[in-house]
Amino acid sequence: MIFSSIFFMFVFLPVTLLLYFLVPGKVKNLVLLLCSLVFYAWGEPVYIFLMMFSILFNYISGIELERHRQKQEEGKLRLCFWTTVAANLAILGFFKYYGFFILNLNKILPFDIPYKELALPIGISFYTFQTLSYIIDVYRGKVEVQKNLIYFGTYVTMFPQLIAGPIVRYADVEKQLPSRNINIAKFGDGVLWFLRGLGKKVLLANNIGMVFDTILAMGAGERSVLTAWVGCLAYTMQIYYDFSGYSDMAIGLGKMFGFEFMKNFEYPYISKSITEFWRRWHISLGTWFREYVYIPLGGNRVTVPKHIRNILVVWMLTGFWHGAAWNFMFWGLYYGLLLLVEKYFLHALLEKAPAVFSHIYTMLLVMVGWVFFFAPSMGQAFTYLGNMVGIGGNGLVDGAGIYYLTTNLVLFLIMALCATPKVYELFRHFTLADNSVFRLVGTILVYLVIFAASTAYLVNVTYNPFLYFRF
Repeated sequence: MIFSSIFFMFVFLPVTLLLYFLVPGKVKNLVLLLCSLVFYAWGEPVYIFLMMFSILFNYISGIELERHRQKQEEGKLRLCFWTTVAANLAILGFFKYYGFFILNLNKILPFDIPYKELALPIGISFYTFQTLSYIIDVYRGKVEVQKNLIYFGTYVTMFPQLIAGPIVRYADVEKQLPSRNINIAKFGDGVLWFLRGLGKKVLLANNIGMVFDTILAMGAGERSVLTAWVGCLAYTMQIYYDFSGYSDMAIGLGKMFGFEFMKNFEYPYISKSITEFWRRWHISLGTWFREYVYIPLGGNRVTVPKHIRNILVVWMLTGFWHGAAWNFMFWGLYYGLLLLVEKYFLHALLEKAPAVFSHIYTMLLVMVGWVFFFAPSMGQAFTYLGNMVGIGGNGLVDGAGIYYLTTNLVLFLIMALCATPKVYELFRHFTLADNSVFRLVGTILVYLVIFAASTAYLVNVTYNPFLYFRF
């Protein structure tokens, strides 16, 4: 089950909200927990037991950490902490990377190790990082141990952000779990967030995604330079509107249930450097790695060699977090090296350069990076990049490239404009700037159109990909 489905919007969500608001405050977390387990079990009935084990294991581990701290048993405290971290990473590693490691071992060993590909539990990367944030912060003494199993289970399983983020650190919702502000204004704001995200995902990402899928499926010799760039641009827009759309829907759903989640995207495609891009893209993941990997390694308050090591370690892990494939590892290394080059060589130059130049520089590098992200393998990534520079393809311009560009030009322009804050600022100015009836009606009509168009799309079109099965 995903947010952008008819069943979710017209059955699961209304029933869950009705139950949630009918029960008294003390029971709301239990309702949210049970509904979240149903949501997860809908698509992963077997792996619900894995999630329940993760909840119980980390809940008990947190209590044990606190017990050892109170007794000042430093050795047992460290042992419990590292055992818990290792167990969480082992579970993630087994289900996500087992096949990858065996496959690569078989390439170097004189014999083959038989193995069976495991279905990846949806959202395991997200909820594992959430439980780790809790364990690490309890160990550091930054948060109080959660002794209410219902509260802790609610934190781990909350369906709004379970399958596609944002990654919610326990510290960010610690005080919201026992009590939170639930009112009509916040609920209404949540509905608007959800509908904006739904429009991004269904009306923009899905439509441009069909263009990308068609071009990627073409043989390398069939793609001209223009076609390859159109395909890359289509994916660049699809991944942003799909991922930020899901994040907006998650934030909106959180508000409907009284929670405040951090914003996950801040117009990343207006960036003028790779450094700025990663401050604006998938903010919750960047925050997690900064807090729990980069800073503990010493951050930038170390010698230059150690700082280079820290950056490369973080970005290799970031790449590997996204998927069990060498192209993800290379993608992480690619960005690690770019950030180091900007830090030590290009920083001053980019600040002085014209904004247009810096923006083009950034977007070209981001688009090249997306090739390694969407390609099924390293070989196919380099083949596609070869097509983009005229190697092994169908010339500079062909009919297919012209067709896909011209027939989708309006959509590309809309997506480019909506990737900047200007459109939303204008919308707020003309609809939300004051409380006049005219502007209120205008706001309602705009969002009703988004909802109606998205619903019509979902009813009539079967193309509705979920890009995060790999994560």
